[in-house]
Amino acid sequence: MSSSSEAVAADRTAAGHTPTLRTLYFVRFGFAVVWAVLVMAVASTINPGVAVLLVLYPLFDVAAAVVDVRSSGAGRTRTPLYINMALSLLTAIGLGIAATSGIPSVLRVWGVWAVTAGIVQLIVALLRYRLGGQWPMILSGGISVLAGSSFVLMAGGANPSLTTVAGYAILGGVFFLISAIRLHRLAAKAV
Repeated sequence: MSSSSEAVAADRTAAGHTPTLRTLYFVRFGFAVVWAVLVMAVASTINPGVAVLLVLYPLFDVAAAVVDVRSSGAGRTRTPLYINMALSLLTAIGLGIAATSGIPSVLRVWGVWAVTAGIVQLIVALLRYRLGGQWPMILSGGISVLAGSSFVLMAGGANPSLTTVAGYAILGGVFFLISAIRLHRLAAKAV
């Protein structure tokens, strides 16, 4: 298959993937906001309920990546999405363990995840650039790398808090919402 026919095939796959991706982005926004509100309401200390919330977030990310892979076919984003699944699963395990050691340990694990997942998100968004609506995902990936670094630094500071993680989730959710709206507008223009 020539590279131009591969590009055409990739564009067709991307076009068919857009409605699912748009819906997934809306769901990810809703989940992030609800999760963050719950964390802000109950996470002054780590207890079993907070530990469950912490582990739930990366597990939801795994589920979202599974939906994304299944709906996108064998496109170029498949490998980065598999990497994202592995990172998120390892993070869920790491957060479960870190929750027994306190907020600084949680922030360190979350920070490393934010950096690595941000890099993967940036790669996926760049690979999907032709699909449209990916600028918010590119920005989100870049900001995630910076935020992750700050979480690791905050872990060693005075009064580390999980509210910063909740704020990170809300910001990420807003980027998913913006991207979903952009994808919706692009689809409406194409009709």
